[in-house]
Amino acid sequence: MATSTAHRRLLQEYRALTNNPPEGITAGPVSEDDLLYWEALIQGPEGTPFEGGVFPAELKFPKDYPLAPPSMKFIGEVWHPNVYPSGLVCISILHPPGDDPNHYEHASERWSPIQSVEKILISVMSMLAEPNDESPANVEAAKQWREHRQEYEQRVRDGCRRMLAITLEMALAIEGGYGTSRHNTIFTGAAKVVIAGSRM
Repeated sequence: MATSTAHRRLLQEYRALTNNPPEGITAGPVSEDDLLYWEALIQGPEGTPFEGGVFPAELKFPKDYPLAPPSMKFIGEVWHPNVYPSGLVCISILHPPGDDPNHYEHASERWSPIQSVEKILISVMSMLAEPNDESPANVEAAKQWREHRQEYEQRVRDGCRRMLAITLEMALAIEGGYGTSRHNTIFTGAAKVVIAGSRM
């Protein structure tokens, strides 16, 4: 269970995202009984190899949120220097507050309680467009991005096609009665709209 502070904050953020969602993003709790576990859907940024892709992800929040950041993990393969092979996202805003022991990032770039889920998701969209290869989570992807850019971009596009299939399956499963929360309805609708508008 979330603490009362985490519960209030996450409910507030969920309402804000529902009422005024950023373009290409939808997110919210899988179940309103557990606000610490969210699902998100991110559209690939235009003008990048990720364009036309749809990327489902999960966010897990600690009980002391917003003092500590959530973790974010893509569901399915995302070939990117800042995404671990497991799907876990490695980006400054998701790192705990304070100084970086490896000196790769400033304290101001890391998590603080004034950050939000919306800022995380927008940062991840920017990350897809502009990888940081100084401290990669996926060394092989970073090497390919630096040295064989065309091969990297082709692998990303191939991955986008696979992710579209995964997202469509998820949307159909939810529509078939898998989930009943208000957010699942939003998730299904967003998936249909984005998939219908995607051109690979």
